[in-house]
This record gives sequence, structure tokens and C-alpha cells, in this order.
Amino acid sequence: MLIDTTQLALERSISGAAQRQEALAANIANAATPGYRRVDVDFHGALAAVLGSSDARHTVEATGFTTQVDGTVGATQADGNSIDIDAESAKLAANALEQQAAVSVARTRNAILRAAMGVAS
Repeated sequence: MLIDTTQLALERSISGAAQRQEALAANIANAATPGYRRVDVDFHGALAAVLGSSDARHTVEATGFTTQVDGTVGATQADGNSIDIDAESAKLAANALEQQAAVSVARTRNAILRAAMGVAS
């Protein structure tokens, strides 16, 4: 089987990071919106939970991620907005690096498989 649990987890990690990137970008875009509440996507927790299950392969295939309001952060501005632009920017940069690393690992795994099969890139 060419697509194993690790490859599926990498694919889901990449898509989760993409969804998180959108949420973090929305936070930054709404930094001046009165009453805006911070949102995030916890794809790390979701992936960790399914990878620990007894049927990880099928569970990882079906894993979806949801964008949710972050209830752990209170208002940081007088207008009720909960966005700290510096913290969001740092999270955005870290998430982009993590997504880039997952893409790099997935590409390397695919290149190894192609080489093993004797298929030209």
C-alpha cells in the first residue's frame, strides 16, 4: 500500500495548517474590528487524538478540522477585541514554517517512493 498512515497524517497536517493559516489571517485582518473574538484551528490536538486510536488509518482519512472561537483569550482592547497583533503575527509565521516542513517531508517521501518504483520525476 503506497499511502500509509504517515502519509495520510502529513496530508491532514498540511490541510490543517492551511485552515489554521486562514483563521490566523482573519484574526490579523480583524485586529481593529470592535468586539471581534480570536479564532483558531487545533489540528494538532485532533491529529494526535486520531493517531492514538486503534484504527488510525481510517480515522486519519476522515479527520476534519473546525475553526472555533478561542475562549481562552479575553478582550485585549477596550472595544472588546481579543486580538494581540504581535502574538497573531508570530503564530502565523510559526504555522507557515510548520506547514512548509510538512510539505517538504511529504515531497521527500514521494520522491523516495518514485525512486523505489523506478519512476522518473
